[in-house]
Amino acid sequence: MPEAPEVQTVLSTLEHQIKGAKILDVKVYYPKLIQNLDVTEFVSSLKNQRFCDFFRIGKYLGFVMDDLDLIVHLRMEGKFYILKELPSDLKHIHCVMYLDDGRLLCYHDTRKFGRMALYPKAVDVRRLDCFKNVGYDCLDENLDGMTFYKIIHPLKRNIKSALLDQSIIAGVGNIYADEILFSCKLDPRSRCQKISKKDCENIIYHTKRIIRGAMKAGGTTIRSYTSSLGVTGLFQLELKVHSKKDEPCPVCKNKIKKIVVSQRGTYLCSNCQKRK
Repeated sequence: MPEAPEVQTVLSTLEHQIKGAKILDVKVYYPKLIQNLDVTEFVSSLKNQRFCDFFRIGKYLGFVMDDLDLIVHLRMEGKFYILKELPSDLKHIHCVMYLDDGRLLCYHDTRKFGRMALYPKAVDVRRLDCFKNVGYDCLDENLDGMTFYKIIHPLKRNIKSALLDQSIIAGVGNIYADEILFSCKLDPRSRCQKISKKDCENIIYHTKRIIRGAMKAGGTTIRSYTSSLGVTGLFQLELKVHSKKDEPCPVCKNKIKKIVVSQRGTYLCSNCQKRK
């Protein structure tokens, strides 16, 4: 699943390419894609709306239109393509927006897990229904070590599961959780109740540092992720432990291990990362 840096890469690329474009028509080929309206209302509401602004919260893409907020979650395989004409095979294209300059904004999703929601333009988008269970964005200036400590300290679970919990911090997924915990020298199996205030300060510091670095690099191209808009992520060249099984740790040269934590493949250096 794309994480915050990959979502930001897609969003920034779309902003560069379609900001100011007007939607003349919309075709929806997979009705379940639309989360909070029926397809007819979704289509009629978007006609003649322009793409005015763009934002990201966690793994959600936000498109501010003239009178509406369009919220998209790519889930596992969702991608956007900008085309001049439709391909002959529409099997995995579930929504097409016809723009006033003749281009087509196509939503493609082989797994059909992605979702779109449309709302009247909000003064505070965080109050929209789709964000009611979404925690602090990973780059939120209000997210600090003490705030994180107060949230996780009562939890009877491991620290990696807390980092992956989108209701706590939104935007961090499996790849970046491994990198964050390696930078903090914490074993991902460490219990939240054992994590100190200083650890939490380090976690938030490295979360923001790593996410910002990955955004500058255009995200991480692993398995199925590409921005699908002509941008390829390069952060995989900077990964320290994730997907590095049996390779030497960049710090101590011990072999990196792959284990399962909270049902997720997890990479760590058992020498550098201490279990609490």
